[in-house]
Amino acid sequence: MSNAETPKQKKSLTKLFAAAQVAALAGTLVDFAATFFFTEVLGILYWVSNAMGAALGAITNFLLGRYWVFEAKEGKIEQQAFRYVLVSAGSLLLNTAGVYFITEFFGLHYMWSKVIVAVIVAVTYNFILQKNYVYK
Repeated sequence: MSNAETPKQKKSLTKLFAAAQVAALAGTLVDFAATFFFTEVLGILYWVSNAMGAALGAITNFLLGRYWVFEAKEGKIEQQAFRYVLVSAGSLLLNTAGVYFITEFFGLHYMWSKVIVAVIVAVTYNFILQKNYVYK
């Protein structure tokens, strides 16, 4: 049996989590860059820019999750995308509300608020739902 014919080995939970965090980081970089660009260059309100950046980051993360992290190419992309949109909508609400709350009530710069909220939501919400719902 050649290497091409060996059954696909399942990633350990540690490797899966690490890969998911790399994909999340890529999505986050897209998200933060877009948020910064929309706010600082185009002059769009920070909380609107946050939503637009999050959407672009979500698209990046979905594609990396499907094709690289969870290797879930066998599933119908439409079903995965629908489930991902549901999870992302929750993530968008949590991120946007969190950024608004921390920025307005604690006086932190919106980008610092974004960092804090992004880490919390990524670890406690996104990974768990992607693994157990979106790409299952």
